[in-house]
Amino acid sequence: MENKKVGWLIIGIGIAILAIALLFNFSLRSIVDATCSHGIECTMHDTMNVQLYLSLAIIAIVFAIGLYIMLSKPEEKTIIKKVREKEKKKKIDTTNLDSKEKTAIKLLQEQGAMFQADLKEKLGIGKVGMTRLLDKLEAKQFIERKRRGMNNIVVLKN
Repeated sequence: MENKKVGWLIIGIGIAILAIALLFNFSLRSIVDATCSHGIECTMHDTMNVQLYLSLAIIAIVFAIGLYIMLSKPEEKTIIKKVREKEKKKKIDTTNLDSKEKTAIKLLQEQGAMFQADLKEKLGIGKVGMTRLLDKLEAKQFIERKRRGMNNIVVLKN
């Protein structure tokens, strides 16, 4: 609930308690007046006054709490979202590579990862040539081959 609604609710409860305390004090006073033979000097009158003041003090505290809650601002919820930074593509130095190796690296940068058979088709080289090319790139630590069943997936190393 909002703070204002809770504050009004507490103040309403305080008013109900005040009504009950005043009714109780009025009934108690009429009983004491009817039964006490000493008049105002009776000790029951002092006890009634202490009870009335104590109940009024408690009611004042309840009202103060209600007003405080009603006038205070609700806490704002802070939502923190973690934003993933896009991985910056690592610049790969391809100066010491031949044309087929450069083309393979370029294709892998565009696709991220490829099946070895798909890379072989795009480069237009044979099975043996592909294996030798990937062996060279793996030795130079540009790529990594991962076995997936009967196929290899070629991935650039980070």
